[in-house]
Amino acid sequence: MAKLEEISRGARVLGIIPGVAVEILDLKWLGTSAVSVVYRDTKGGRPDDAILYRSHESSLEVQPKEEIRRAFDADPGLFRLTSEAYRIRLAHLFDPMLAIHTSLVEPLPHQITAVYGEMLPRQPLRFLLADDAGAGKTIMAGLLVKELIARGDLKRCLVCCPGSLDEQWQEEMATKFQLPFVIVTNELIQADLGGNPFASHDLVIARLDHMSRNEEIQSNLRQTEWDLVIADEAHKMSSPWYGNEPKPTQRYNLGKLLGATTRHLLLMTATPHNGKDQDFHSFMQLLDQDRFEGRLASGSRVEAEDLMRRLVKEDLVKFDGTPLFPERRAYAPQYNLTEEERGLYEAVTEYVRHEMNRVDRLQVEGQGRRGAIVGFAMTTLQRRLASSPEAIYRSLSRRGERLTEKLQEIEEGKIAGTTTDDHDLERWWDFEEGDDDDLSDDEREDLET
Repeated sequence: MAKLEEISRGARVLGIIPGVAVEILDLKWLGTSAVSVVYRDTKGGRPDDAILYRSHESSLEVQPKEEIRRAFDADPGLFRLTSEAYRIRLAHLFDPMLAIHTSLVEPLPHQITAVYGEMLPRQPLRFLLADDAGAGKTIMAGLLVKELIARGDLKRCLVCCPGSLDEQWQEEMATKFQLPFVIVTNELIQADLGGNPFASHDLVIARLDHMSRNEEIQSNLRQTEWDLVIADEAHKMSSPWYGNEPKPTQRYNLGKLLGATTRHLLLMTATPHNGKDQDFHSFMQLLDQDRFEGRLASGSRVEAEDLMRRLVKEDLVKFDGTPLFPERRAYAPQYNLTEEERGLYEAVTEYVRHEMNRVDRLQVEGQGRRGAIVGFAMTTLQRRLASSPEAIYRSLSRRGERLTEKLQEIEEGKIAGTTTDDHDLERWWDFEEGDDDDLSDDEREDLET
């Protein structure tokens, strides 16, 4: 039995609902013989109300309040782990440059301003980082990734780079930023249980040409979403114009696909402009399709300063204001050729001149691709001639061996006397990795596909 006066806010009362204790949320006296209460059962039900009279006192019971005692006998290691997780989760609010202090790097002023002044404030990020070679763009990308992770803004990141740089990216991300990126290879695709490593892994590095030429990989990419995509050597994703029509390359189409699957997109290159405003205008469509749609108006220039940053080596300084790189002074050294060197130079030059005339004839006859292959080989010979006598000797020796092999096959009737297949033509020339650095992007892609 309980008097109405014993009922108060927060009290646990039996008798209002048969067999169930309720918690009093609020009450109001109605005169001296009745009280209106708002209550909720102790199991978390919906609030309700009732009017209690003196006649109800015989069935009411006010339960004593339970005293909550803390034993402090939990695992201290788990408590420390939980508190540390909350601290790390909020660390960026107290340390605005958290990634710098938790990475094995000593960033330079231009790297700090790029990450914290140019890129982090942009939501979403669509940006072209075009600092000169040697500025440390990989370090800037690593700091950006780590900062976005600390802010809870990034879980899945894809790095797209040339095949020669994939292991370098993986090593730098692991050793300097403790980010365990995996490289997508054919072996990884075959070993993946789902057949799509892009969906199975959150931090991924993939080769530019491996993705741009493989329809199955592109199909896998379309089934994924990314928080950030980084495209290194992004100038390879070009869409040159011929006449009034663009000729997008496979790499350019890959760039559009990557941009459609991510919220943040960072393009990195030291050579963003090939000297043609229209090509650069098309390249910037990867960042903003609407703004750079169509053909650039005649006499106009591409206004993209708000979407990119370009610093040359002369602009890069240390914290004390001294130049980061020594002043560049270009000059042409003069030297005298020996009689043997001059003879070699003139012989190779005449050979190149004869073959380049052949290129012109092929172009006139409409065999543009074949002409590009021959022209590429001739350019390669000239570069190796300038490198060293040993380099040009090895190239001409290999060339001679291939021609001898082809002549023997013709004499034995294994092949026809005239090569009609472009890929067969490429086989007789001495192509090596890095030889295509001086080609335009469309010429390079034609030779590689």
